[in-house]
Amino acid sequence: MPAITSGKVLVSGANGYIAVWIVKFLLEQGFSVRGTVRSEAKTTHLKELFKSYGDKLELVVVEDITKDGAFDQAVEGVDAILHTASPFHFNANDPSELIAPAVAGTGSILQSARKFGPNVKRIVVLSSCASIVESNRPLPVTFSEEDWNNYSINEVETKGDKSTAPDKYRASKTLAEKAAWRYYELHKSEVKWDLVCLNPPFVFGPFLHEVASPEALNTSAKDWYNSVLKGNITPQNLKAFQGSWVDVRDIAFAHVLALQKQEAGDNRIIVCADPFRWQDFIYEAHKIAPEVPNPEPSYDPATTDWPSKYDVSKEAKLLGIKYKTRAETAKDTIDDFKKRGWF
Repeated sequence: MPAITSGKVLVSGANGYIAVWIVKFLLEQGFSVRGTVRSEAKTTHLKELFKSYGDKLELVVVEDITKDGAFDQAVEGVDAILHTASPFHFNANDPSELIAPAVAGTGSILQSARKFGPNVKRIVVLSSCASIVESNRPLPVTFSEEDWNNYSINEVETKGDKSTAPDKYRASKTLAEKAAWRYYELHKSEVKWDLVCLNPPFVFGPFLHEVASPEALNTSAKDWYNSVLKGNITPQNLKAFQGSWVDVRDIAFAHVLALQKQEAGDNRIIVCADPFRWQDFIYEAHKIAPEVPNPEPSYDPATTDWPSKYDVSKEAKLLGIKYKTRAETAKDTIDDFKKRGWF
């Protein structure tokens, strides 16, 4: 499909942590945006935040994204769709609490696009590295877009509500992305659009969406706040935990690039800055704000080894993002918290 550099873009879950940044960047790039939210009350903050753009931003209510036909009206007249609406938390008891809305919501928007979106040229689905990484792999390991997290699916299928919270979430993301590609391949000959799936790891950084308190933060931002700024981290997690991360602004802008870059079509793309341990962000945060507790002041990030990481060569070739550094993200996040009186 040709590159999409203008027109109207549908953003599902437009009031979410990543999605609000996506809306901002789309508007700045000259696109019109139609955003979906789950209630009229959730439109107020967005209308105020983007009031300078006037009628370039349209907000519509889709109360239940899992229903067939939920997006039928929302897709009419749009040139592209960015689907970000999907639950992310570790509080589910029954795995279906996460899996059902993730899979059904993705299927619903694709179906609506096929039936009622004749102008749609590209659909970008916000997936996750959760659909790629498998925790049972021997170390060291480098994951790529060729990998699928079948381990978490098997764990959930065999253990049900006894499976771990991370596996419940990871299974939901894997099954949702698999469903997206399956639906696309099944109906490829009927539609005018192609598909892109973006796969970020942990997402950190400042936020634009409406949040009343640190306790109400989304999962990844709350982890950063508690682990880095509040020092609520066990010695084991400080030393043993290793993940990978990307700044919220970089994964958001990746959605815009995924529209503007013709060659991105028909690809799943890992969008990842680099690996991290919590001490890496504590190290940077302490330099910016000395009041941040630093449990290992002699820590040297340059000596850290990474038993698990991602191959980001496809992203470099297709999108070419210049990633925010840990220092940049730490500074901007701390500034954000200070501005809100939370730190």
